Formats: sequence, structure tokens, C-alpha cells
Amino acid sequence: MDKIIRRRAKNDARSRDGDARRASEATERETTRAGAMRATAGALGGARARCERAIGARSVTKTRSARRGGRAIRAASAAELASEENKDVKVLVVGATGYIGKYVTRELCARGYDVTAFTREKSGIGGKTNATDAKALFPDAKVKFGDVGSKESIETKAFDEGAYDVVVSCLASRTGGVKDSWDIDYRATKNVLDVARERGSKHFVLLSAICVQKPTLTFQKAKLKFEAELQAAGDISYTIVRPTAFFKSLAGQVEVVQKGGPYVMFGDGQLASCKPISESDLAKFMADSIREPEMLNKVLPIGGPGEAMSALQQGTMLFELLEMEPKFIKVPIEVMDVVIKVLDVFAGFFSNMKDAAEFGKIGRYYAAESMLVMNDDGKYDAAATPSYGSDTLKEFFDKVSKEGLAGQELGDQAVFK
Repeated sequence: MDKIIRRRAKNDARSRDGDARRASEATERETTRAGAMRATAGALGGARARCERAIGARSVTKTRSARRGGRAIRAASAAELASEENKDVKVLVVGATGYIGKYVTRELCARGYDVTAFTREKSGIGGKTNATDAKALFPDAKVKFGDVGSKESIETKAFDEGAYDVVVSCLASRTGGVKDSWDIDYRATKNVLDVARERGSKHFVLLSAICVQKPTLTFQKAKLKFEAELQAAGDISYTIVRPTAFFKSLAGQVEVVQKGGPYVMFGDGQLASCKPISESDLAKFMADSIREPEMLNKVLPIGGPGEAMSALQQGTMLFELLEMEPKFIKVPIEVMDVVIKVLDVFAGFFSNMKDAAEFGKIGRYYAAESMLVMNDDGKYDAAATPSYGSDTLKEFFDKVSKEGLAGQELGDQAVFK
């Protein structure tokens, strides 16, 4: 079902401000609302820019007839940028000071795009990044400040100098809580899309998550609702990127193990697997989507290189790197089920307990559900999960074991603190 895409070797010879490639075909991809849940059909054929190694990609496209004034439209599309040099392409990044947003913003700057980072004056984990810090993070980008929760703020502070050719959203709820999820993963992201369409932006790149293909959590449902509206817009091309686990999300136990502590896992440690991707490789993949015709109007799941790994395999690898005797604590998954039931009961009486119950469900989900593509039979399929990049989890663990976790803070979403 999936086609293998083989390209990369030629790209290192290309200049960072990018040789504007001509899109060979106009992308008239049309879409159905219901298809946002699974990346099951089609293929990411022939991606040319900066693919570090052969990748396979599944995509979801929608078919929808969009018309304005009696004419068929995909009125604005990244295909129109083919003749433009990177320095002449204006890109807005929202969520720029978030963990992935920082990598994406820097990658776009490195490629020579005209980048503007839009963020809060106090942003990042716990609001520790102030305006001065934010500007220092991105010396090669313009930095503007405002509130994505306010459409007026986006209009007057982000788009105050006119339209952007491309908008990249790295917005994500800070905690995964019920209200925060709808406020950020849906409403704030929708505010950005609405203004982008009104101002004539051509392409919208969305950082989503592979787990939305089996939506049981609030943040997943909020992301899916936005995905559907983006695909249905009809007047702006899009790329929806659904990554598997990040390296950061697997780093929480490295220091504990180094100090002689056990590696904690649920069940037998083989309930779930993932193909983790580095933040740097993910940023490159997202930047590729601006120039690659084959990535337009697609939902693209993406993982890192190598085989899928379970928690048991990850822990074993960590102990081997540290040359330590393996020491595991296996927590029965049923313990989490009991905790969730208790929290749900309290949430029924106390509204302030709703988030606590949701956090329990998030922990349970990641303990038992694989971050891999789900096939037509409803099973997770490692072979069907595309790979991209060159950074490996083993290299990451080795680096963290020697240099520490500086810059890898887990923040509000940490499970093991």
C-alpha cells in the first residue's frame, strides 16, 4: 500500500536559501471531512528536498468540490511559491517558543526563509521565556508578540505588516487538560487559520500527532476537529504532520537510571511501541513540506529511522549504554484503570478534578497505545509507519547520559519527574 520514497543524496549540494523548485503539477487535491482520523491511503511519492534517507509515507487526501464565484478553487497554494527564492517567501511560525517550535523556526531560518516568530511575551515552560529571551532564541527571525487566543491580536500584531505566504503552526496545549486542549489545539489554531485565509496566505503547515488516529482524549478530539476544518477550507493548501514520539518524551528516566534507580514501565514493557523521531529531523520534515509538491494537501504520519521499540527495548538499551545491570519495575496497567475510575468519580462532583482525571487517561493511553500507523484492520503497523532522518534514540540516550538533560525539560507534560 505504501510507496517507498528514495531521495536525499543530492540535497546537501543545494544552497540553504533553497533553489526554488518548480512544481510540475497543480495540486488539486480535494477532501472529505471524515477522513482526518487515519493516515491510510495514498503515498508520499518522490519527496526531493532534504530527505535524509529513504522514507515511506502514508497520506490521507480529501475530495471536496470548492467553488468561489463559479470557479473551482484551491485559490492559494504552496505550488505558487515554486518560482520564488526562499528569501522572498514570508513564513509565520506560531508556537515558535514551544519545544518543537524552536527547532522548526531555526530550521526555516537556516534555509533562508523570511521568518517571523509569533509568541506570548511570557512563553515556554512555565512562562519562563520573556520577550528578551525570545528575541535571543531567534537572531535570524523577526519576533512579534501577541495572543493566539485573540483573533484581533493575531490580525494587529502578527499580520500587522501584511500577509505571509506560509503559516506554520506548532501550537499545542501545555498540559493536555480539557479546557486547555480546546482553547489551544482547536480555538487558537483556528484563529490563526482564519486570519491567514483572510489575508491570502498560500499554505498552512500543521504539527499534529499520530495518536489522533485513535481519539479517546480531549486534546486528540480538539486536534482532529481542527484538522477537518483545515482540510475543508478549500482556499489554502495544507500539510498536516503527525509525528510519533519525540526523543524528549522518552528522556525522563535517563537521569534516574544513571543514579541507580529502576526503569519504570507498564505491564511487561511491551504493551506499546514507537518509532521516535528527533526534534531536529521533525523540523526538517516540516520545512520540506513548503517546497515539496508531493506533500501538499496530505496528512503525513512520520517516525524516525530504525525499528519500532517497546519500553522494554528502550530500557534495555539504556542499561547497556550505561553498562549497568538492568533493573525494571513493572507496574500493572490495571493500577491506572483503578486510579482513573476514582478520579472520574471525583470529577463528577468537583469540576476542578476534571483535568486530573484527564491526565490519568493520558498516562494510561501512552502506556498502552503504540505511536505507530494504524492499518485498515485497526492494528498498529510498524512497517507501515514511515521513517525519516538520521538521528537515533540510541545516540540520543548516549548524549544525554554524558551531557545531561539541559534543553530537554519535560515541563507540564512530564510523567516521570
